[in-house]
Amino acid sequence: MGETFSDFLVKHLPPLLAVGGALLAFAASLIVQFRAPRYRVWTYWTAVIMVAVFGTMVADIVDFVIGIPLGISTVVFLALLAGVFALWHRREGTLDVHSINTPRREGFYWATVMVTFALGTVAGDFTAATLHLGYLLSAVLFAAAISLPALAWRYAGLNPVLAFWTAYVITRPLGASITDWFASDRSDGLNLGTGWVTLAAAVPMTALIALLARRSAAPPVIASVD
Repeated sequence: MGETFSDFLVKHLPPLLAVGGALLAFAASLIVQFRAPRYRVWTYWTAVIMVAVFGTMVADIVDFVIGIPLGISTVVFLALLAGVFALWHRREGTLDVHSINTPRREGFYWATVMVTFALGTVAGDFTAATLHLGYLLSAVLFAAAISLPALAWRYAGLNPVLAFWTAYVITRPLGASITDWFASDRSDGLNLGTGWVTLAAAVPMTALIALLARRSAAPPVIASVD
């Protein structure tokens, strides 16, 4: 959803207003998230959405404004992601998301998420445009790729933290390729429009977040002892 919502904003608003507004919303959502005393469903997922939108804009600025080729920017963002992981592990000794219980660890987490979203945008465009696979074939490629860490964890004993982050990184180019295929007016797109595709993704996403919030607010079930 972040991919098409970002494109929709840039297309229908002055670019500076779209990017500036997204930056402010992104910063505000992270401030609220960091100030939250505990995990709150709507607070967390609002931050994720704004990272997705602004991360897409950052990647598009690198591509369309600065003019860095998609292959180079993909490698750069991969190196940056590796650097964040390396620094995180060096400082904290773990990359396990269940160990995120300090502001510094949460800072590393959100830095990782931000770079992941930017990387996913350029990687999806790289396979679709530079490698000429198109959006649909790119989506198939990333769908196959995201199954590998799950299979390796299930049947080959892959470290669960490595499996998680590998899958997490691939979710972005997979989602971006799918929504671009639906929305794009290119010859390999369905030309449904960024607005409609954003809405089609936002409705079920909002419903799922609401379901998470409802379950999070439910009192714990205490089993009776006979």
